[in-house]
Amino acid sequence: MINFKEEIAKKISKATNIDQEEIEKYIEIPKDTKNGDYSFPCFNLAKTLKKPPVIIAQEIAEKIEVNNSSIENINCVGGYLNFYINQNNFSKEVLKKISEQETFGKSNIGEGKTILIDYSAPNIAKPFHIGHLKTTVIGGALYNIYKHLGYNVIGINYLGDYGTQFGKLIEGYKRWGNEYDLTQEPIDKLAEIYKRINDLASEDEEVLNACRENFRLLENGDEYCTKLWKEFKDLSLTEFQKIYDLLGSHFDSWNGEAFYADKTDEVIEILEKTGKLIESEGARIVDLSEQGISTPCIVCKSNGSTIYATRDLAAILYRARTYNYDKSLYVTSYEQNLHFKQIFEVAKLLGLDEKYTKGLEHVSYGMVRLPSGKMSTRKGNFVKIKDLLNDTIEEAKKIIEEKNPDLEDKDEVAKRVGVGAVIFNNLATSRVKDEIFDITQMLNFQGETGPYIQYTYVRTNSILSKIEKVPEFDESYVEKLDDNYSKNIIKLLYNFEDTLIQVTLKEEPSILAKYLIDLAKAFSVFYNENKIIGDNAEIQNARVYLTYCVNKTLKQGAELLGMQMPDKM
Repeated sequence: MINFKEEIAKKISKATNIDQEEIEKYIEIPKDTKNGDYSFPCFNLAKTLKKPPVIIAQEIAEKIEVNNSSIENINCVGGYLNFYINQNNFSKEVLKKISEQETFGKSNIGEGKTILIDYSAPNIAKPFHIGHLKTTVIGGALYNIYKHLGYNVIGINYLGDYGTQFGKLIEGYKRWGNEYDLTQEPIDKLAEIYKRINDLASEDEEVLNACRENFRLLENGDEYCTKLWKEFKDLSLTEFQKIYDLLGSHFDSWNGEAFYADKTDEVIEILEKTGKLIESEGARIVDLSEQGISTPCIVCKSNGSTIYATRDLAAILYRARTYNYDKSLYVTSYEQNLHFKQIFEVAKLLGLDEKYTKGLEHVSYGMVRLPSGKMSTRKGNFVKIKDLLNDTIEEAKKIIEEKNPDLEDKDEVAKRVGVGAVIFNNLATSRVKDEIFDITQMLNFQGETGPYIQYTYVRTNSILSKIEKVPEFDESYVEKLDDNYSKNIIKLLYNFEDTLIQVTLKEEPSILAKYLIDLAKAFSVFYNENKIIGDNAEIQNARVYLTYCVNKTLKQGAELLGMQMPDKM
């Protein structure tokens, strides 16, 4: 389809000799359609052109030739240039494109580019808690959207399967393992063992030293410690997969911290050669004060063992060599902002091509809270996502039974609605904001929620089920869809692909979530104001076809977010 932003940017660029890409960044879609379909604020050019924005707008307007096939009119209001597109040609192109494209919004703009997404990363031998829900959902949505746009995407589950906590767990198992049956609810049992040993180690230095010794033995390949570690990992992955199956999560690599344990020596050797690895209070660090980071990056502890940061640096080396990535995204909470600032700076010392260090990006997000407050996983205090998902599904089932007691496959519909509500709630607002996990609010069928989008989709299904076959696109539909309600939907349909692109530019799935709400609302207004199934066959065909377009786009968009759409509710 015509990229109107690009067309407008070309015209302004030609009139001003300013870079087209720079111009395109500032082109807006006005909230009030009276101010055009697209608008360019000339305030951004005032400093460069050394003229008032009003004069700049007038001069650019005089230089641009109006092309009736795409742009019908241009006017100046204050310092804004407002562009009005040819609605008939526009509608015709949008509706025709949807009929031609099997997978709407699919693109090849990412062809030849590789994106790594490091997300989820639960800790072995601990319940999959609410703190790992948001990374799993955000990472999954980005994975789907990048893939839809033609990128080669590698989803990485960087498991927390290494570190001193395993020394503690091994010590706890040595002491109390015979008290627990790990064939039933193994993660809960391991979490209980961990809490017991953690409490004991905090009170008894000898116990803490025993835990440290266990980890040292594990690092050195001790047979007994390694056997226990593998058992804990296998039990954990079996349990995690149940959650991933519910959420529809997919990963291409499960290489966790342990995978990089034998690759840290090279990192240390490289850093030693740079002269930047120095001793401080027995530990070995990289001083980052010149880079504006007051806290140094610790690479080795005083006892010589490596830490999380060392393994992260080894992972960067491995991933650059293995995947030749263009971007490497780390989806974790904002609490790790400092950690990634340190890691990304130290990575510049590893001798990698600048492409790889420039491609490193921390996609941070806010905390997930229950109405009672912030969740914590420290000292074994867990809020399990398995329980929260099941609670949401059960509540969804109650609502469905009340609204439609005769509905078939209620359990499957409840699962799709409940899980969809959880996924959408995690993506509905800017990822950096804290999120409230409120089941009642998430399952509000009239609010800006996942169930509202699903309900609107089901409504389109109901309409389409009343006709024998969806009519094929016909150019005559355009004149039958000349009302503002139809035009609003068509504009939103046109913006679908650009919405997906904006998600990847900002690593912000909420852009798509908000788009789907806007499309669902626009269809609800269209539905309330227009009789879709009626006596006039031509008008009916046009409105049914538009309903089909909305149906197709809602389903595609929701699936990209990770939601499954029920056919009935």
